[in-house]
Amino acid sequence: MTATSTKGSDESSTPVEGRPRDSDAPRRSRGDTTIRSAGLAVTLLAALLLTFVGYLYFLSGVQEARSQDTLYVRLAGELANGLAPVGATASGNPVAILNIPAIGMKNTVVVEGTSPEDLTEGPGLLRSTVQPGQAGISVIFGRRATFGAPFADLPDLKRGDVITATTSQGVSNYQVIGVSSSEKPVPFQQYQNTLLLVTADSSLTPAHYVEVEAKLISAARQEPGGLPQVNPSEVALGRDFYALIPAMAWAIALAVVAFAGSYASARWSRWPAWVAVIPVVIAITWNLYQSLSALLPNLY
Repeated sequence: MTATSTKGSDESSTPVEGRPRDSDAPRRSRGDTTIRSAGLAVTLLAALLLTFVGYLYFLSGVQEARSQDTLYVRLAGELANGLAPVGATASGNPVAILNIPAIGMKNTVVVEGTSPEDLTEGPGLLRSTVQPGQAGISVIFGRRATFGAPFADLPDLKRGDVITATTSQGVSNYQVIGVSSSEKPVPFQQYQNTLLLVTADSSLTPAHYVEVEAKLISAARQEPGGLPQVNPSEVALGRDFYALIPAMAWAIALAVVAFAGSYASARWSRWPAWVAVIPVVIAITWNLYQSLSALLPNLY
């Protein structure tokens, strides 16, 4: 009896070959959870990067088109009532309407300022230069690839092409005298009253900028003076590194909301939780992408 009992006890304590021990189950479960969590994190990061690319090349154009419609109505009203600015004004305010038939540009609104944020709404007037049509040099920046890419075809302009600008002082005409690059500048004949249109040299990896120079062929308007200085984010290919602060804040907010949504869906009901969270996630992601885009070159 004793021997049999002992043998039975030994057999019951011996693990069956090929069967995992009970103590391995929690360890394996923790490992699987870690792998799944890492995979989910990588998937979400990849999704954020892909949707950011989609935002830059597609959705940002929709945003710019909406801004252009609003700005055009506003500036048209100001021009009709004699309220459009003659000199320096607040960044983002509409100051001119640009037409370049040779590249199909029609009624494009130019705003004051050339920071990355200003150029999300359309071409921007360099604040340290005069308005188009005024005596002196006027410089307008425009994006090459994102936010509607208003200056995408700028390098296709040829000598003799006509550029028309409408401001509070009337309609002014320019004639292109040449196209140059900051990588290999080409000297042109110097004119006292000129318009420079500037954009990136590439729609993928801009390292230099393209510059179209045009001479004023209509009467020069009076320049009121009092032009401000510009900061580093407003020069050609400038970036707004201060945008990193709101970008980090939006990223943290996105992580918090995503965690809250996951917790709520696991603890209560999945669909109501996600229906409540998804609109908030979209709004935060949109603001995050706007902040990240300001870290890119303003002519991009």
